[in-house]
Amino acid sequence: MTGTDADGTPDGAGSAIERARGVLRPKRAAAHSVLTTFPPTPALEPFVEFHWHVRWDLRGQPPYDQKVLSHPNVHLVFEEPVAAVYGVDRGLFVRRLEGRGQALGVKFRPGGFRPFWGRPVQELSDRVVPADRLFGPVVQETNRRLLALEDPAGTAALAEAFLLPLLPEPDPQTAEVAAMVETAGRDRDLVRVEQLADRCGVSVRTLQRLFAEYVGASPKWVLRRARLHEAAQRAESGSVDWAALAADLGYADQSHLSRDFTAVVGLPPTRYAQRS
Repeated sequence: MTGTDADGTPDGAGSAIERARGVLRPKRAAAHSVLTTFPPTPALEPFVEFHWHVRWDLRGQPPYDQKVLSHPNVHLVFEEPVAAVYGVDRGLFVRRLEGRGQALGVKFRPGGFRPFWGRPVQELSDRVVPADRLFGPVVQETNRRLLALEDPAGTAALAEAFLLPLLPEPDPQTAEVAAMVETAGRDRDLVRVEQLADRCGVSVRTLQRLFAEYVGASPKWVLRRARLHEAAQRAESGSVDWAALAADLGYADQSHLSRDFTAVVGLPPTRYAQRS
């Protein structure tokens, strides 16, 4: 299983930089932890986007709070003290790193967790649920074995060995919904839910129902979060024409972008850029 550190080196699942999108202060994050990602085995590809592994050693140093603008994905995370399922975090996700440790996450495709869960994914939104509620006690035994490994690729392989016997029957709507989410994140011209529904060939009500059932976040949230990801990434790149960026991202003006960014990140994009 081939992986890549978050240095831009590509592998079978795409750019590591793109997969780290949403991590705030990525340069600081890289000074406190090491992120490695792995593509899923073909049998898991309909459900899983990629696996991510984070390791850190902050012994003798203060704890570090890593902040992330989450994506519309559910994660199965093997970590201390127990493995857990993380629903879509519609706010700002904060993870405190301290001491020495590691975590391995399975990032499901948008909609990809629905066949495992068997219920509306919206029920998991903004929640962290012990994984044994869904997978039974065996998942915690896998968690103990996985965290005893020193090899990141080995942890990803063990997670896959756990998931492969549990694969559900494919749901054709999973791929359809994933394509809708990808369209929302890729097409800058789409700034309203009505536009996205029209592009996807469904009614607004159908789009909202599918996102509640399969994604766990509304189409409006997905469109807005994609714009905030772009704004944060631009802020990290250096000098930014914020008025031009606001227009490029479909905001009415710079103040609208600033309000949106501040509401989630906690400070305006101009200040965020100054402290990057």
